[in-house]
This record gives sequence, structure tokens and C-alpha cells, in this order.
Amino acid sequence: MGLNNMNMCIAVIGGSECDDETYKLAEEVGRGLAREGATLICGGLTGVMAAACRGARSEGGITVGILPGDDRESANEDVMIPIVTGMGYARNALVVKSAQVAIAIDGSYGTLSEIAYAMQFYIPVIGLNTWDLSQHGDGKNPIFVVNSPYQAVQKAVSIAKKGSRRKSGKHS
Repeated sequence: MGLNNMNMCIAVIGGSECDDETYKLAEEVGRGLAREGATLICGGLTGVMAAACRGARSEGGITVGILPGDDRESANEDVMIPIVTGMGYARNALVVKSAQVAIAIDGSYGTLSEIAYAMQFYIPVIGLNTWDLSQHGDGKNPIFVVNSPYQAVQKAVSIAKKGSRRKSGKHS
């Protein structure tokens, strides 16, 4: 069964701390996802997560925060649906597993772990100023590298509309 905009779920992953430029990029990604009708899923805290949620909410989008702790109140103010896990960083697997596509913006090791989980689950990753990965030094980056929030959103939506990659077991 094909997907429509009403049930597109796209994760935005990135650091809990970020500079102003990265914050603006994440906020624009959130706005773009909301305009496309996608539900934004993230870790629900600060930094890139807060910026993306703020952008999505400003355009009437739905935001879900999968939180590391046990306190719903720890979610950033723009998370509409906080999900408490009590799992710490292990919740990173849930963030990407809940999405059809992940957009990685900047980020540190927590973001890297989310990218790795996405790759293991055959969930495509769009990268905006984030990690550059290759396996065994082959120079092939499994992340779809983009240069703008607009490109990130368009690539993510295009992939989500094509359907889940999990069924095929292939990376795009």
C-alpha cells in the first residue's frame, strides 16, 4: 500500500546543542516538513530537535518527541506528543525506527548512533552538514548529502512517498 502525506513520518536527528546557523537550518527543515504534511519525529529535547519542532509547529505540523527519560515535562515546548521511554540513549533506535526517512542535521555521537541505527534498519538518511561516512575506506557515503533545508525536505518526502525501504532490505 502506498503512502500519502497524512501518514508520512520523518525523523529529524541532530545535536542537543547547536550554533545559530544550525538552529536556523533545523527550523527551516521543520517548517518544510510541516508544509508537506509530514509528522516530525525527534528526540524531543533541545538544539536541533527544538529548532525542528519549532519550525514544524509554526506551520501547523505535528511533532513527536521520543524522550530518553521518564519525565514528559523534559520535552521542548514545541513537542506535541511526548513519549517517555526511560531508556537513555537507547531511545535513539526508537526515534529512527519510527520514521520512514531520517534527516540528520549536524550532530555529535548521539546523532552518529541514530544514523547507524537507521542504516541497520534500512531507513534512508538525508544529511545536511552532518557526518560523512564510508565503509572500509571505499569513499561511498551511504547518506544522501544535501546542501539546503529545501533539498533535505524534498529528498525525504520523495523517498517517503515511494514507500518503506525496510521491506526491500536495500539502501537507496
